[in-house]
Amino acid sequence: MTRWTRCALAGAAVSALALAPSLSGAAPAHDFYKDRQITFIVSTDAGGGIPAYANAFVPHFATHIPGRPRIVVQYMPGAGGVRAMNYLYAIAPKDGTVMGLVNSPSPYAPLFGVSGAQYDPIRMNWLGSLDDTGGICAAWSGSGIRTWQDVLNKEFIVGSTGAGSQMETFPIMVNKLFGTKIKVISGYKGGNEVFLAMERGEVQGRCGSLISSLTSTRPDWIPQKKVYVPFQVALKRNPMFPDAPAISEFAKDEHTKRVLELLLAHMSMDKPIVLPPGVPSERITMLRAAFHATMNDADFIADANTQRVTIKEVSGDKVVEILEHAFSMPPDVVESAKEAMSSSGG
Repeated sequence: MTRWTRCALAGAAVSALALAPSLSGAAPAHDFYKDRQITFIVSTDAGGGIPAYANAFVPHFATHIPGRPRIVVQYMPGAGGVRAMNYLYAIAPKDGTVMGLVNSPSPYAPLFGVSGAQYDPIRMNWLGSLDDTGGICAAWSGSGIRTWQDVLNKEFIVGSTGAGSQMETFPIMVNKLFGTKIKVISGYKGGNEVFLAMERGEVQGRCGSLISSLTSTRPDWIPQKKVYVPFQVALKRNPMFPDAPAISEFAKDEHTKRVLELLLAHMSMDKPIVLPPGVPSERITMLRAAFHATMNDADFIADANTQRVTIKEVSGDKVVEILEHAFSMPPDVVESAKEAMSSSGG
């Protein structure tokens, strides 16, 4: 074979490789989103805390994705985020054109045996999380519930969207572990409906990672003492409520502390963004870079402050680490956690 022939063959091979993406119909990663639309699923109804995050985040996120795709928000409430997770896992296109901002407890639903949770969160693609927070229970001012002792001594009626939601799992857990008398009324479409129910007197309160929901949709409630925080569903006190104890303060032994660690793990990845399994890795890398750029975008930070939502970047790798740690907990801890969420506690 002559030198010219070898060079010609090598050149042909390089040309073939260069043409391979177009022949297969796949666009290079940086061109994929040009003239495309992304559907951004929000796992609640409109008007609550999670939509407030989406409204602040999405416009800026779009500008950091190469190709600047149009992003359309679609609300998909149901079963505390389980419905949206099922859709993203099994039905949504696996090309990077559909993603979701989901309730933070929903990735843990399969671990805890939540009925209908047909997905493996470890196989899904996590871009990151918009916040790292803690939970509270908020009681309407006319409810007569103001302190931890009140919750131990009196019935406290709270609203919920259903199984899998913090509004459901937190009260059940606290009842089981600490003997409180919280009664859950399920069936509300979203957190905003629960707030409306509190105003109407249908329920007395709401539990969950709802600080941003309060500050963004009901900014007068806390300063005007329309609600009280009898306790925090957290491993440590949020300085915003210095007099409200964290439930970890009442854990009597190491096993209970580990159960609480598992049950509250999702608080460290509050407001997570996820894509289906099977999305090409180069697109996930590109979207994670866009997520990081957005979280550090001065304009986005300013919009988040304007809309009164707190933000703290949690990387996609960190979200995966949190999930893997939770799913590797000892069986006795997992069983105790499941038991803590399986009893209504009265």
